[in-house]
Amino acid sequence: MATYDYIIIGAGSAGCVLANRLSKNPAIKVLLLEAGGPDKKLEIGIPGAYGNLFRTKVDWGFSTEPQAQLYNRKIYLPRGKTLGGSSSTNAMAYVRGNANDYDEWAGLGNSGWAYKDVLPYFKKSEQNEDLKGKYHGNDGELSVAYAKYFQTPFAQAFVDACYETGIPKNKDCNGAQQEGVGHLQFTIKGGRRQSTATAFLMPALHRKNLTVITHALAKQLLFRGNRVIGVEYLTKKMRTEKVFASEEVILSAGSFQSPQILLLSGIGHSGELGAHRIPIKQELKGVGKNLQDHLFTFTSSLSLQQQGFNHLLKPHKQLVHLIKYLIAPKGPLTCSPLESVAFLSVNGAKSTNLQFHFVPFHRGKDFSADIYDFKTLPKVDGYSVMPTLLKPKSRGYVSLRSANPMDAPVIQPNFLSEKEDLQTLITGTQKALEVLNSEAFAPYRKSIISPADPSEKGIIEHIKNGVEAIYHPVGTCKMGNDSMAVVNDKLQVHGIEGLRVVDASIMPRIVAGNTNAPTIMIAEKAASIILGA
Repeated sequence: MATYDYIIIGAGSAGCVLANRLSKNPAIKVLLLEAGGPDKKLEIGIPGAYGNLFRTKVDWGFSTEPQAQLYNRKIYLPRGKTLGGSSSTNAMAYVRGNANDYDEWAGLGNSGWAYKDVLPYFKKSEQNEDLKGKYHGNDGELSVAYAKYFQTPFAQAFVDACYETGIPKNKDCNGAQQEGVGHLQFTIKGGRRQSTATAFLMPALHRKNLTVITHALAKQLLFRGNRVIGVEYLTKKMRTEKVFASEEVILSAGSFQSPQILLLSGIGHSGELGAHRIPIKQELKGVGKNLQDHLFTFTSSLSLQQQGFNHLLKPHKQLVHLIKYLIAPKGPLTCSPLESVAFLSVNGAKSTNLQFHFVPFHRGKDFSADIYDFKTLPKVDGYSVMPTLLKPKSRGYVSLRSANPMDAPVIQPNFLSEKEDLQTLITGTQKALEVLNSEAFAPYRKSIISPADPSEKGIIEHIKNGVEAIYHPVGTCKMGNDSMAVVNDKLQVHGIEGLRVVDASIMPRIVAGNTNAPTIMIAEKAASIILGA
């Protein structure tokens, strides 16, 4: 009977950090279970190969249910299925969110989660190559830096254009204030991706007290009374194995699969569990509820020059740049598809509620191109401002499709079900068009192609036909003490002993920015809580 002190389910952004921190003490035996395989796929380490990871063996490839407000479209939801999880497959932007986000969490009754409380945990992980001072760490495991080896001229034009249209310049959106425009920082080191597997897990693999098992799909939690004592999982060869934990099991499977595992184990709403003939262990109505995600759309221009990414998608161009990259890490393959960013408040919001991601490519005039299949994108260069809804009012849910752990969960985000969300994206698109029409872009702008109709009616059609999720799902095992909360502010599951949830699903409300850095912070703080540091 294999027994460990701690079992972590999910080797993603949170799980790899936890594995590192908990196993640092040689007296603590840690088991890390990952449903995917090792992170050996070549494209994982190459930042510019990001687009080749979608719908592959390292992607769960989820989709939403049909979205009523989006002409019943099913929205694709990539999730990393490998060591490092989505930190091995994402666009590598290092963004923490707004200080107000965390003060809001604390204001909901979550002690110890205000901005002043979580800032030290952001800094603990961070090894910032370019920024120092009270807001940044320089001695952590996770390399963070501005793009070093390649940047298109469009990126600086975007910064200048935003400034021209009234958005202040801000070199550090993770510093004293978030609002403003500047270049992004990335989890990239020496032209290679820094996933949490690279930064946290690999340096710890030599530890004799750390065991990692890949291709291990969690079936259910094992109980003794109301205490979780282990995990039952499926191996790659479809054998069922059981492992046991003397201290705790920690769910770090993400905002879709952490609630799925809880439900499969009998923790959730009795009505839903009864429908799948799953015996109830603990009534928690909030499991799977409170789903939130960020949405974005493209506002694009063709360029006068071939200095963006679209023309690089031609097969012979990709081959040339791959050979150059393998010889020395320089050129476009060293970079994220993102370049610059702006944060702003619109429609009377008291804090940041809109983000502009700037990318040196476009998806064309219509919606025939699949932005998650780069082969379908036009091969003529352009650039795009992507208005991103940061603080959605709409709420969705994750539920079971069946009692079979191999079946994908039902994912129903209810995108744009609240009118305020649509209005924010309308305003964001209008502002993005103002930025694209600015004098700063004049040397590069050939013609604005998207949205095709810049009227409000045309923008609404553009949004409903083209909006996509930026795959930042959170909130489905939310932290709090109300009737819909799943974990307390120590991330322990209400009513159950020996079980915590540590990933983005515990966020009571989504942060105003990309979610990878906050998820790493959550794991850092959780490790400190568990170890009593």
